[in-house]
Amino acid sequence: MLGDAQSFTLQEAPIMAVERTLSIIKPDATKRNLTGKINAKFEDAGLRIVAQKRIQLTMAQAGQFYIVHKDRPFYGELCEFMASKPVVVQVLEGEGAILKNREVMGATNPADAAPGTIRAEFAESVGENSVHGSDAPETAAEEIAYFFSGLELVG
Repeated sequence: MLGDAQSFTLQEAPIMAVERTLSIIKPDATKRNLTGKINAKFEDAGLRIVAQKRIQLTMAQAGQFYIVHKDRPFYGELCEFMASKPVVVQVLEGEGAILKNREVMGATNPADAAPGTIRAEFAESVGENSVHGSDAPETAAEEIAYFFSGLELVG
């Protein structure tokens, strides 16, 4: 009876929605050939890679991607860094993918990152922290569309 639905109790936590999020393996990690090790951490956490490509960003492309930071003092340095060497852009998919990706990455400052996270293991500094991940569903949608067409998402 539908009227009795409120008396239902769940024995398990609610299932999180399947999401997609953008992940970037940054120049400091690609130059050290860490792409496979980083992706293994994502996959071990239950995330699937549904699109991926290795690209070399121009300064203009990096500047447009990070435009939200244009008024911050690190903006120019960030754009130069992201255009300095190839990056791997990819789309990760899974239940609660945005939060899960951020947990696997660890804190921006590697000194604050939990043991076993990507940044704790691979980041060289706050600026060269090996990975980028979307921070919200709206941001993820925008960031994915910046790098991938719908035809490239093959989950």
